[in-house]
Amino acid sequence: MHSEAQIVAEISQTLGKTSQGLSGPCVGRGAVLTARGDGSQQQTPSSIQLSSLLGQHWENGMDSHQISPSPVVHVRGLCEAVVEADLVEALDKFGAICYVMMMPFKRQALVEFSEAQSADRCVSCGAKEPVYIAGQQAYFNYSTSKRITRPTNADNPDSGNKVLLLSIQNPLYPVTTDVLYTVCNPMGSVLRIVIFKRNGIQAMVEFESVQCAQKAKSALNGADIYAGCCTLKIEYARPTRLNVIRNDAESWDYTKPYLVRRDRGKGRKRQAILGEHPSSYNDKGYGQPCPLLPLPGNSRYKLGSLDVPDMVSYPPPQSSSSSYSSQASSSVAMVSGLHPSKMNCTRIFNLFCLYGNIEKVKFMKSVPGTSLVEMGDEYAVDRAITHLNSIRVFAKRLNVCVSKQHSVIPSQVFELEDGSSSYKDFSMTRNNRFSSAGQASKNIIQPPSAVLHFYNVPPCVSQDHLLRLCEEHDVPGFVKFKVFDAKPSSKTISGLLEFDSKTQAVEVLTVLNHYQIRIPNGSNPYTLKLCFSTSSHL
Repeated sequence: MHSEAQIVAEISQTLGKTSQGLSGPCVGRGAVLTARGDGSQQQTPSSIQLSSLLGQHWENGMDSHQISPSPVVHVRGLCEAVVEADLVEALDKFGAICYVMMMPFKRQALVEFSEAQSADRCVSCGAKEPVYIAGQQAYFNYSTSKRITRPTNADNPDSGNKVLLLSIQNPLYPVTTDVLYTVCNPMGSVLRIVIFKRNGIQAMVEFESVQCAQKAKSALNGADIYAGCCTLKIEYARPTRLNVIRNDAESWDYTKPYLVRRDRGKGRKRQAILGEHPSSYNDKGYGQPCPLLPLPGNSRYKLGSLDVPDMVSYPPPQSSSSSYSSQASSSVAMVSGLHPSKMNCTRIFNLFCLYGNIEKVKFMKSVPGTSLVEMGDEYAVDRAITHLNSIRVFAKRLNVCVSKQHSVIPSQVFELEDGSSSYKDFSMTRNNRFSSAGQASKNIIQPPSAVLHFYNVPPCVSQDHLLRLCEEHDVPGFVKFKVFDAKPSSKTISGLLEFDSKTQAVEVLTVLNHYQIRIPNGSNPYTLKLCFSTSSHL
């Protein structure tokens, strides 16, 4: 299957064939540094440089001649809100489309046509005149692959499956069977849903027929469940039927109501993508279900000839006594398995602040290695549990769960092994990242990975400076380093650090997140900020 890394590899391969024809150096601040066997370093262009250089080629109409024709077309320059149906509506005039793979956060996609001549027409037309997808000009080139690999029925390129695999990217809010039923059922009758949390949040949804699944994939692939987050990336799953043994927030069989083990409320009767955010973001529940309103005539969600109902969600009321409550019933998380000498309140903040605001942190004197973390709301606790429970930090496995406490009270304050206080109030710190809606929307909710994104670093700081910083704080050093291109007027730089393992990256983030970098003759220090990257490797 094409991964996002493979797409960058395709671009790199193309650029390698044409870089001699470009004026000026090909590698600069945006380069990825990799070690050779002889100890020297090899520079390869960053994804930003690749995109910029290829953009120059595409604008000159040259790049389509550098890769041999293929039925698979690589599309870039998509708007953030584009869905699979937008691509099909804009490109089916060139010929029948048999498969689409979306890459929402890269604003790219792969489109496989049934015939190579259709791909030829698409690439040729895009080189001669603007082609718009969802109101924004897109750019086209042949893929180096002749076919997009499907996860199922590989021998038949036109085959589908009535079970879809949904990957939920940037899950800022909880995603339950109620939510997915509400999103998917308007596209066709949903029979079963299973949610699993291995590498992030994924779900399988079984429809009544292959046609219903195809309709849902077309309409929802690339869409946001809530504005700016919980983005759906949809493919056909391998299983042809789901086995559900109980009905709850993570699995549901709609053909067997007797499996019910809790009161579901009225959440599953809502009939559309769910608006800006859960209606009860300030209360406790998603609110009452609301009817659909017809789409305006000029809406980009009109799917043309595709047999998908036109719909838009009406914002639910802000409170309801019968609303559906979220998984976490408290805004306090209990964290156990903490290293006695290497973990303190500040380091807990550095790690947990990626998933919500931190109000207070308190170590429990009666239970060594355990702390209470009061977060901004129960959604933040749910995100922390989803992404941090069972990870390893300093050779110990964390256990993160919902506390029975509803607030943290600063009682029995004592000194930890490293000399710091067992209690700290973070409610007024500027390092909280969810203090406003605008600030929260900039955060990508991501599970721990081996690649860290760093930002707010002074331009004078080099790779060697950061390596020395890791050494001085007794944490593992990174193996690859990339700096993003910055505007000449920018006062800071950002980039990526790749480590040998996810555990190493977690430990470095826990120790160095919010480290104060001071520069000679500088009046104020720079606060180094770290988070987990969406990239799995450089």
